[in-house]
Amino acid sequence: MVDMKAKPFYLTDEDCKWVEDTIAGMTLDEKIGQLFFNMGSSREEDYLKMTVNDYHIGGIRYNPGKAEEIYEQNRILQENSKIPLIIACNTENGGNGACTDGTMIGSQTKIGATRNTDYAYQLGYMSNKEAATIGCNLSFAPVSDIMYNWENPVIGLRTYGNDPQRVADMAKAYLEGAHANPGFCCAAKHFPGDGLDFRDQHVANSVNTMDCEEWDKTFGMVYQALIDNGLEAIMAGHIMQPAYARHFNPEITDDEMMPATLSPELIQGLLRGKMGFNGMVLTDASHMVGLTCRMKRSEVLPTAIASGVDMFLFFNEMDEDFASMKQGYLDGKITEERLDEALHRILALKAHMGLHKKAKTELVPPKEKMKEVIGCKEHVDMQKEITDHAITLVKYKDKDVFPLTPQRYKRIMIVYVKGLSAPGLGALRAPSTSPAEKLRDRLIAKGFEAFIYESPIEKMIKEAQAGKAPNFNAYFAGKTPIKEFRENQDLIITMVDIAGGFQPVARPSFGMTKGGGEIPWYVFELPVVVVGVQHPFVLADIPQARTYINTYDSNDYTLDALVEKMMAGEEAFVGQDPVDSYCGIFDTHI
Repeated sequence: MVDMKAKPFYLTDEDCKWVEDTIAGMTLDEKIGQLFFNMGSSREEDYLKMTVNDYHIGGIRYNPGKAEEIYEQNRILQENSKIPLIIACNTENGGNGACTDGTMIGSQTKIGATRNTDYAYQLGYMSNKEAATIGCNLSFAPVSDIMYNWENPVIGLRTYGNDPQRVADMAKAYLEGAHANPGFCCAAKHFPGDGLDFRDQHVANSVNTMDCEEWDKTFGMVYQALIDNGLEAIMAGHIMQPAYARHFNPEITDDEMMPATLSPELIQGLLRGKMGFNGMVLTDASHMVGLTCRMKRSEVLPTAIASGVDMFLFFNEMDEDFASMKQGYLDGKITEERLDEALHRILALKAHMGLHKKAKTELVPPKEKMKEVIGCKEHVDMQKEITDHAITLVKYKDKDVFPLTPQRYKRIMIVYVKGLSAPGLGALRAPSTSPAEKLRDRLIAKGFEAFIYESPIEKMIKEAQAGKAPNFNAYFAGKTPIKEFRENQDLIITMVDIAGGFQPVARPSFGMTKGGGEIPWYVFELPVVVVGVQHPFVLADIPQARTYINTYDSNDYTLDALVEKMMAGEEAFVGQDPVDSYCGIFDTHI
């Protein structure tokens, strides 16, 4: 059932023989192990050897670490695995998705703002050049989702925008860039397509609600373009697509509706049948509630493979999950034919990568290459160039605000607004110097008297920490006279630093002090520039903003470019809104 000589594998007779001989020489446990992608919980040598020797894993996706650490991990794994491993990374935005000291080239949305598909190509090429240098061979990218709903919490900046053709063109360019690295492959995600639901499949069900015709013209068009251009793998999301599930199974009931990861209708009917995808399919992470809420975990594992998926991400508890998958085969849930088909695709992908032709000590490149590539000047220069072409002046109602000069606006108050989203792992890696402090320092260096606003709440917290009784009246009744407020500064920059992503979409958190500076109520009192430095949908909560800029991140080079552009004037902003930053809301345009 798998044509290993056809797209995307293109194997020779010799390659096919290696696949067949390898499968014929495998024990049942080794076959079951190949179905698993492990999420490594340790880089200790004994642990790594255990995963390949005891569980015979087919692939690994690892936790973040520096290039040196990841290189050594990958070397140990490949030198000790009987069958070469697929080693995956999340290079959606740059080489920093492969190692923490890799180069952040630019988020997909940032690149979408440039309208330049060559930048998407460079993202795919440079990101995965860094990844390949430390021994990775598969990217869980490009993210091929389309941002239709600004309240979608999963996609955030992980999309080339809201235009299907742009998403298709840029995702294809990323794929071509990745393929410019010999043997490197891609797994596009999240089939059948995210960006419509306001819910997060990490914690709830998620549904792609399009009808079949609409899906074909949008998400289907994106995936078909990738498939036609040699995409090797697709990550199935924990996302339902009721229209196509019913198309292929008219008798299916609502209760029987499953996410793509458990749906033969979507994997075998739509993806394999209608779209002709011959490559490998893997699940999204298996701890997500969009999957685990559908049936017992012991049933989830074999059902995913039986439905047409080839590899399963990730173990929960290794003994337990391995036993469940194996029992699914022994009970006939996973048929001999289905297991054989999955193994052929997994090993055909490894052969397509050329892994079978290399000695174990050659599966990870020579270490000296790593130091030449990771964070190299060429990649950093590309980050700067993309930034210069991406920063977007979305809304500009007060046409005389720019340029900012010390002669016009000597005193600049920066209001730093964080988000309401639940703290995640990002909080553990938060920079010691905030973007607001970095912006302040840059403005001071340009001759401005810039300072960061301190709210009454922040003052009360300091009083309490110093053992003083907080002055609650300052919160409930403290009001600054308008005349005094205007005299204290010449211009205000409201920097909104919230990250879209996971659980409910992040929203600004305001102190709500009456007459204070947190909320830009004063847009007709003083010039106000609102800057969204991550999540691009700030206008939903600050619709009164009359000048609004999206930078898409707060990297040092981005803040440099932001200051330069504000001082140069309107013409310096050349980025084009890649999403609907107005959020489809009437008053955001006013």
